[in-house]
Amino acid sequence: MKKQSVLNIKGEKVKDITLNEAVFGITPNDAVLYDAITLARNSQRQGTHSTKTRSEVSGGGRKPWKQKGTGNARQGSTRAPHWRHGGVVFGPTPRSYATKMNKKERRLALKSALSYKVLDSEMIIVDHFQLESNKTKEAKNVLANLKATGTTLIVVDELTENVVLATRNLNNVMLLQADEINTLDIIAAHNMIITENAVKAIEEVLG
Repeated sequence: MKKQSVLNIKGEKVKDITLNEAVFGITPNDAVLYDAITLARNSQRQGTHSTKTRSEVSGGGRKPWKQKGTGNARQGSTRAPHWRHGGVVFGPTPRSYATKMNKKERRLALKSALSYKVLDSEMIIVDHFQLESNKTKEAKNVLANLKATGTTLIVVDELTENVVLATRNLNNVMLLQADEINTLDIIAAHNMIITENAVKAIEEVLG
């Protein structure tokens, strides 16, 4: 596995580290990655959509007119689907969109996402991510120093109050601890800033 540069929050190179090839250097499995992203997005769906069938719509208990002799087509209820205020045919009903995925596939998908970040040069490793103040301006300066543009995922080994407060107002920034990372957030981010200790923590779990 090739070495990766470690920067400080000023964007200056501090040293090199060698990443675990079994975690950050595998050949990404696109099929499993797709399934993991689908699973994650499905789990975000509420599934509360609902329509009423003709048996659930109020009214319609009386036959609108007699069966014969009126010249009209025969009708049994004013709540049939072709009537105004009638029931809906084959409409959506509340359901769960949750799907299942075994542990090995989840781990493979996560490794694939991490490996893509390395292959595409979208992962920035820093020695630490600590801010002197909780000002959003300081967090913006750090992102500018690291040349992190667009949607950015920051992965730290430990959350500090300054970092949480400084980044929470940035719409394009997501802050996670190393044990909270997931395939969808990694793939959705244009850049991934990760601390050296967070890298080690991930390698211990996935390696």
